[in-house]
Amino acid sequence: MRYEKHKRRKKRTSTTILLAVLLLVGATAGYSYYQYKQGVNQSLEKINNENEENNVNEEVYTFDGKKDQYGATNILLLGSDAREGEEKSRADTIMIAHYNEDKGTYKLTSIMRDIYVNIPGHGKHKINSAFMRGGPELMRKTIKENFDIDLQYYAIVDFEGFVQLIDEAFPNGVEINVEKRMEDYIDIPLEPGLQRLDGEHMLSFVRFRHDAIGDFGRVQRQQQALQAISDQLSGIQTIPKLPKIMGVVTPYVNTNMDTGDILFMAKDFFAKDRGNIETFRIPIANGYKDASIKGEGDVLDLDLKMNREAFHQFMTQ
Repeated sequence: MRYEKHKRRKKRTSTTILLAVLLLVGATAGYSYYQYKQGVNQSLEKINNENEENNVNEEVYTFDGKKDQYGATNILLLGSDAREGEEKSRADTIMIAHYNEDKGTYKLTSIMRDIYVNIPGHGKHKINSAFMRGGPELMRKTIKENFDIDLQYYAIVDFEGFVQLIDEAFPNGVEINVEKRMEDYIDIPLEPGLQRLDGEHMLSFVRFRHDAIGDFGRVQRQQQALQAISDQLSGIQTIPKLPKIMGVVTPYVNTNMDTGDILFMAKDFFAKDRGNIETFRIPIANGYKDASIKGEGDVLDLDLKMNREAFHQFMTQ
């Protein structure tokens, strides 16, 4: 009799614990969804109040992507430089984020927009025109043909989304060293020195390229900025903020990734002591020559074999 009472008590305790866990999970999921929707509504309200044009999320793209031969998930990151009145635009920024779940590694490759490569079905042109000619799918095919790497996902980011991400995640700004005064062809000039930049100032920092080293300096600053953002955003304390941050950025991003995929990779990224993000640039040093092509202007003419081999070495190291 005593055994039966003990058994019933144990069963009731187990049931109570299970119920409590389920309630906690449900409450967490509900709160996360609420925070996500708060972020979405915050950005939509801003867009409507300022009568901004935000076309990045409107077009539906096909994308025949898959994991690469090394088991990594590669995400094609595109920044659009659409001008007012333009229906099609070239890619202003081309990057690939690499995530290898088995190794627990995160890497980033920047592809300079003026490299001169074959675009399937269109002949040789600057790589940034692949986006204008055929969207992210043609950019995927172009990268696959020239560098033999598969891409599984894409994300097209409106630059205003970058501004909103910074302002939401970093109320006091991102600490970064501005190496020189920057003022030409950017909305907000920057003074040199170590400082905290809000979203608009960070956008000026990553887009500036009108100096002696041009787009090479811009790519270097983009990688520097993303490293600073990831370092200052990382840590277990960031995870509760992710749903709101995702919501804020969502209206400015067109992607084939679902929310679950993004949260899984983001949570893994912020929860791990991963160290610095390894970065790579195409073209590599001494892997190109400057050229001028009729109808294209100034281009970077690649030693394709040298760049492809160095890229694959970076991917596998």
